[in-house]
Amino acid sequence: MGERIAGRAFTPADHERFAARCREGLRALDLLLRRPGFGEGPASVGVEVEIGLIGRGAEPAPVNAEVAAAAGDDRLELELDRFNLEVNSPPAALAGRPFRALRAEIEDAIGVIARAGRAHRARPVTIGILPTLRAEHLGPRAMTDAPRYRALNAGLRGLREGPFRIRIEGEDELLEATWDDVTLEGAATGMHVHLRAAPADFAACFNAAQMAVAPALAVAANSPVLLERVLWEETRVALFGQAVDDRAPLWARWLPSRASFGHGWIARPLDPFAESVALHVPILPVVGGEDPLAVAAAGGVPELSELRLHHGTVWRWTRATVAVHGEPHLRVEMRALPAGPTPTDMAANAAFLTGLTRALAPEADWMARALPFELARRNFYAAARSGPDAVILWPAERAPSPRPRTAADLVAELLPPAREALVAAGVDAAEARELLGVVAARAASRRTGAAWQRRALAAAERGRDRTGALRAVTEAYAERSAAGRPVHEWDAPERP
Repeated sequence: MGERIAGRAFTPADHERFAARCREGLRALDLLLRRPGFGEGPASVGVEVEIGLIGRGAEPAPVNAEVAAAAGDDRLELELDRFNLEVNSPPAALAGRPFRALRAEIEDAIGVIARAGRAHRARPVTIGILPTLRAEHLGPRAMTDAPRYRALNAGLRGLREGPFRIRIEGEDELLEATWDDVTLEGAATGMHVHLRAAPADFAACFNAAQMAVAPALAVAANSPVLLERVLWEETRVALFGQAVDDRAPLWARWLPSRASFGHGWIARPLDPFAESVALHVPILPVVGGEDPLAVAAAGGVPELSELRLHHGTVWRWTRATVAVHGEPHLRVEMRALPAGPTPTDMAANAAFLTGLTRALAPEADWMARALPFELARRNFYAAARSGPDAVILWPAERAPSPRPRTAADLVAELLPPAREALVAAGVDAAEARELLGVVAARAASRRTGAAWQRRALAAAERGRDRTGALRAVTEAYAERSAAGRPVHEWDAPERP
């Protein structure tokens, strides 16, 4: 696709052809979903992890292309900003020990990056937002030199008809900024969990993931600092929704954002794809040579390149994806969890979110009636703002519903059904117990990555300015992250 984007200005005719092909792709996908046996098969889980690079003074190291070239590892991809890389872990069957396999894969990839980075004085760190990031680290020079990212920036900026405006209010501090490109979005690094679901079960699984994400995010928060301001427990969520908001001011009152929690409970697996086509203008209208309807009608599996490309530029926190190669199937992509603090924490977070989603899916029908979608959205942003102390409105079978619970208390109640669902899916019982025990300890102690960073910063600021304190905090974080012990076991240094 990069070759077809390079040096190209898209015309209105390109947009028209692309939009028409997306609509054809929807009809072709509908045919696939109606095909007996399509997408059926054993459940699997996979992850993508975005990893930051730091150099001298624990500041962002803009050398992702150099490190990736030195690594020579197919699992690594260049991210939007030059100080980030992405690790793609191959999916593992849910039955067995999938999360240990994912943890081992992440540990191995981090080791590869660390070795490749030495010649470039760069080290990997898994954290939601680098605390040392400042405005001078961003801007056009920070963007990875790739046609896709340049075209994405131009497309969003053109639709926006002006700069991106960021306003995030924390408990004690406020960040207001105006940005001319999308590199501020690249400040956020996360972990995406992909869960395969059969078409017949997909809507329930997707809706369950939308409910499960708030408690899971609350006890995984790991990005309290942005541009030297202490803001939300998971500031990534507030940042991302504004940093790629393509809506011109005149439209913002009614046009849905393409970076959002979503717009309602879904009834069928086609719904999220149809929403993307109906609600959002294409940014990268690259038309391929395939007729997706003809391929589907002939019994084949089309690439659906236009539909998948367009849908991939609509960044909902829970997203439907379709895999068309190998054994074609659907996945629920859960995008809200942050990177870090350690591979063990990430494996535990993935296990909890996966187990809770599977536990809630059989109950999703009545739960969706007892929890209006607007309140599910409210839960998500409350969890991002306040972490384990967030008040979450949780559905109840008896009126009145929903009922308020603190996130930490709710997680304690939800861990047993999540563990049972994992074991019922064939996950090794010892693995489920071990990893969900990490989440239980973190929830009980409220010692998230965000909480550790706040405590460490308060200590580091005694005798230092904010910039120096954040360097010390990031160094202390990177040292503990590399040691591998889960974050609830980290000491909070008196003065890092």
